[in-house]
Amino acid sequence: MRPARAHPLWLAFVLHRVSGLALALFLPLHFWVLSWALTQPQKLNQFLSFAEQPVVKIAEFGLIFLLAVHVFGGLRLMAMEWLPWSAPQKTLAAGAIGVAVLISGTFFLQVV
Repeated sequence: MRPARAHPLWLAFVLHRVSGLALALFLPLHFWVLSWALTQPQKLNQFLSFAEQPVVKIAEFGLIFLLAVHVFGGLRLMAMEWLPWSAPQKTLAAGAIGVAVLISGTFFLQVV
């Protein structure tokens, strides 16, 4: 019997948990910066100028990737709970990661 971490879907499990944690840490900061639009517009403008830097664009790519991974990982989990599954489960998990890369890559190409 193989250990659980040797199973290909273990990566899908880890990616879903890590993306959820990263999004949970990011969202409060995001809403805090958005609140500057109402309370400190000059500070928001400074931040938006900072956000034009290439390193921030790459970080945005990572954020969109994590969001897409989390969404498709969640859909995979809901499907596992509600639908009967067979051997193609690994292919669907890999497809979900592929779609996440496609979505985040498309976003990245539009902002660069």
